[in-house]
Amino acid sequence: MSFPDKEKRQKCWDSRDRYWECLDKSGDQMEKCMEVRAVYETTCPSQWVKHFDRKREYLKFKERIQNDGYEPLDEKKSSSKPPVDQ
Repeated sequence: MSFPDKEKRQKCWDSRDRYWECLDKSGDQMEKCMEVRAVYETTCPSQWVKHFDRKREYLKFKERIQNDGYEPLDEKKSSSKPPVDQ
């Protein structure tokens, strides 16, 4: 695979942005954005699609943590595992 030129990169980023915008408007319901997703997948290299999908998941996770806060696991739950024999 050759590296996309400036025009192809811009088309990819634009299609990604349209897809993310569709997801934002639809409340992350992928079924409503399938046509936009198809354009996104054909416009961008597959590795880029994977990267951008992971990036969106991370950004959504980060937003939830910032808005809702972080709750650590209960100590009793995490220490209830049996000891490992050596």
